[in-house]
Amino acid sequence: MKSAGIKKVVIAGGGTAGWMAAASLAKLLGKVLDITLVESDQIGTVGVGEATIPPLLTLHKLLDINEREFMAHTQATFKLGISFENWKNVNQDYIHSFGTTGKDCWAAGFQHFWLKGMERGIASDYGDYCPELIAAKQNRFAVLPNQGLNYAYHLDASLYAVFLRNMAEQHGAKRIEGKINRVQTCEKTGFIQALLLESGQRIEGDLFIDCSGFRGLLIEQTLHTGFDDWTHWLPCDSAWAVQTESVAPPIPYTRSIARESGWQWRIPLQSRVGNGLVYCSRYLDDDAARQCLLDNVEGKTLVEPRLIKFRTGTRRKHWNKNCIALGLASGFIEPLESTSIHLIQRGIVRLMQMFPLNGIEQSDIDEFNQQTRHETENIRDFIILHYNVTDRRDTAFWRHCAGMSIPDSLQHRIELFRETGRVFKVPNELFGENSWTQVMMGQGIIPRQYHPIVNAMEDQELEHFLGQIKMQVKRRVEQLPSHQDFIRHYCPAAM
Repeated sequence: MKSAGIKKVVIAGGGTAGWMAAASLAKLLGKVLDITLVESDQIGTVGVGEATIPPLLTLHKLLDINEREFMAHTQATFKLGISFENWKNVNQDYIHSFGTTGKDCWAAGFQHFWLKGMERGIASDYGDYCPELIAAKQNRFAVLPNQGLNYAYHLDASLYAVFLRNMAEQHGAKRIEGKINRVQTCEKTGFIQALLLESGQRIEGDLFIDCSGFRGLLIEQTLHTGFDDWTHWLPCDSAWAVQTESVAPPIPYTRSIARESGWQWRIPLQSRVGNGLVYCSRYLDDDAARQCLLDNVEGKTLVEPRLIKFRTGTRRKHWNKNCIALGLASGFIEPLESTSIHLIQRGIVRLMQMFPLNGIEQSDIDEFNQQTRHETENIRDFIILHYNVTDRRDTAFWRHCAGMSIPDSLQHRIELFRETGRVFKVPNELFGENSWTQVMMGQGIIPRQYHPIVNAMEDQELEHFLGQIKMQVKRRVEQLPSHQDFIRHYCPAAM
């Protein structure tokens, strides 16, 4: 199968996914493509995803986005990780931070040296050896030369879409206002030929990008691609979202607070706080969930709480015929580790790396889908880990999560770490060894042994090794200003 060359790209839907795609394609491939985005002001976007992860900085560098300008425009703050509260058990917290902890050697990760140090009584908390984690705890931050700190952003997703739209249009992308009434396909090939709007306008294209949200107007309603449901592993299916006034300076991390039947997010922006409750409707009805959220927010609510219903899972193909799905149209893994915007970004970068300028090849489609599938499944496993490995048995929801069957791929990782302390990162996997180690130990898995190479160090040498790292982290963090002071100096938003 091979199509004609690709000259016209049509993006169905705006929001974060649509405008990220439009801005990226227009900036990097706009000289050889005609790019049109169709969206309706009458159709709202989900737009609550306000936390990101460090790879977004790579895309921004690629697009030559000025960080200060972007942050001021989106009322953004900095993010050094996520605080997981009540996940292992009620009143037990840990932080999953960005960056690395300690120093590895060629044969073993830092956790092996730390494990022996704990056994000998010469190590302190695992997080004491990670600058990002200590900076988060002390509410300090600065952008340092040579990526001295690994960080991401908390941002207003709606303002981010506006920022990207301006960029896309500056580089030649066109926006057409209107509701899509029908999708026209070729009887012979099944390829999408055009979008027919309610106004009667016909938008033809060679390649279509579906950013229509959960509806999957092109990828599912038109092409019937199929969906793999992951609800049996990720049972939460609903969320309430609300914005509140800020009552304190913004902290440089996301808070994820486990509740009786799900978890609550708290994301600080410069001007307000984003809040939400993700929950399983089998264990908590919508009205009770709404009340649970409102009972646990700080500050005055700025809007009425909004209910979002979702189903966790993924499309069986993310590229089908001449249609590529991005964002919620491609599937949904709940926002626990802030991966939604990242998966949009990865889909865009993957498309540009494999762009079918001379025509669509089945081999490209297959490779795109295989890479996307592997990446998505690895993220899925990491999210399931938080729910399944827990000491909580205080509610029916947590008893279900602790007792449910999990994917074999995740079971292997857990058993490997529990028995040996080893973590092996899969090629092109998002979460590295430090992330898996922090979360597995934070959730209560302490390895039963450490790598024998650690025994090459005498206790005195190991104590010096650990002490030096801890002191270096302490000194680095002490030199940082407060998060609020740095934002005020670096990227203040117009309020």
